[in-house]
Amino acid sequence: MNNRHYWKILVLLIALTLPMTNGILRRCYQCRSRGELGSCKDPFKYNSTAVEMEHGLTHVPCASGWCGKVIEGIDGADDFDQATQRMCVQRGPSDSEDRCANTIYNHKKVFMCFCQGDLCNSGPRMQNSWLTTVAATTFALIIMSLR
Repeated sequence: MNNRHYWKILVLLIALTLPMTNGILRRCYQCRSRGELGSCKDPFKYNSTAVEMEHGLTHVPCASGWCGKVIEGIDGADDFDQATQRMCVQRGPSDSEDRCANTIYNHKKVFMCFCQGDLCNSGPRMQNSWLTTVAATTFALIIMSLR
């Protein structure tokens, strides 16, 4: 294979790894559960197709593109005092950075997370960005061309 074929493969891989939903439609999970009851709590074990079969759990279009997760209550306290809520938020942080922090929400101390992206408020997870994929693919092509 010559270098021209490597570049064609690279362009194809970039095109396949770009997120298709980033520009048009962003959705957020929407739910609320208290203690060990309900499906909203962490760890969150649902994906976009499983949502349709779970009572009290939906994904909604989000015009702002910013999703949120709020955990109220204290770790180790009575289960009834803890609640988890996932929702679309009207606007994200002023610096447009995803983050989690302790804050005051509806006059209560809570742990709140903001994220931007389709169904991003499912919980902590590792996500490969398209830039990481491109970098790894480029590195692999360079190594292959040295052979």
